[in-house]
Amino acid sequence: MKVSDLGEFGLIEHLKAKFSLAEVGDDTACVELADLKILLTCDTLLEGRHFLPFYPISTVGWKAVSATVSDIIANGGKPLYLLVSLLLPDVELKKVDELYEGMTKACEFYGTKIVGGNVVKAEKLGLDLFAVGQAERFVGRSSAKAGDGVFVSGTLGDSLAGLELLLMERKNYEDFELRLIERHLRPTARIDYLRHISKYANASMDISDGLASDIRHMAKRSGLRFNIFKEKLPLSKELYEFAKKHGKDPYAYALKGGEDYQLLFTHPPERMNPFLDMSQIGYVQEGEGVFVDNKPLEEYGFDHFRS
Repeated sequence: MKVSDLGEFGLIEHLKAKFSLAEVGDDTACVELADLKILLTCDTLLEGRHFLPFYPISTVGWKAVSATVSDIIANGGKPLYLLVSLLLPDVELKKVDELYEGMTKACEFYGTKIVGGNVVKAEKLGLDLFAVGQAERFVGRSSAKAGDGVFVSGTLGDSLAGLELLLMERKNYEDFELRLIERHLRPTARIDYLRHISKYANASMDISDGLASDIRHMAKRSGLRFNIFKEKLPLSKELYEFAKKHGKDPYAYALKGGEDYQLLFTHPPERMNPFLDMSQIGYVQEGEGVFVDNKPLEEYGFDHFRS
C-alpha cells in the first residue's frame, strides 16, 4: 500500500492509531506550561506545489506567514513567534531579501516575529514555518454542540478563482480579476476575529483545504451532523463576475476552493456579531455527516496525495 492509497488525512489517521498520537487532530497542538496555554503549529510551502516560479516572491513570504498564523488564530490564540526553515536553491540574494521582506511585513501586521530557523540547499525553493502562540482558551474542531449555528468569516472561493486566473498567464486582467488574484497571492488570516473566537466559539478551524473538506473534519471530530445551505454561502461580487465571465458555478468554488484562510466556527446563533463579516451558513444537530440542502455533501477538497 502506498501513501496515495490512504490520502493525506487517511495517513494522519493511520499514524495516530499506530503510534498512539491521540492529541493529533487540530490545527495546533495545545500544551500547558505552568498556567499558560501554548499553541504550536507548522506549515510548509513548496515551489511547484503551493506556489509557482513566476509568483512575486514577496507574496510567497507573506502567504507563508499568513497560512501559519491562521492556525493559531483559528484555535483562539495570539501568534507570538516564528521559526523559518528555508529550502533554498542557489538564487540571487535579492530574491531571498524580497522573500523575507514579505515575511517581515506579515509579521508586523500580525504582531509576531521571526526568532530563528534553518537553511538548507535544495533543488526547489521551500519554506517550513513553525509558530508559537498563546491562548486564554483553546478552541479546537472537536467541540461543536448540537444547537450551534455554523458560521464562516468573509467570503469563500476567491482564492481558487485567483489561482485559475494566474494559471491563464494573461498579459492583462480586469480590475475584479486582479482583486481575486490578490486574494490568492496575499491572503489575510482573520486576526480581527481572535477575541470573538476565544470568547464565544465552541469549535473553530481555518478554511485552508476548502469548506467541503474542512467542515467534514469538524463534523467527524465533533461527532455531530452539520447542515448547511448553498444559498447561505457568502460570495464576493468579484467571484460572481468571474463565474459569469467564465461560465462557472460560484457555489462550487465556495465549497471546494482552498487557501481562503477564512474561519469556520460554531456557537449559539445569538452570539452572532453584527460588526464582523460573519455569515451563518447552517446549524449543528445530533447525528453524523455533512449535508448541503439536506443532501449528503460530495467528497471534494484538497488532499496533498490525491490532488
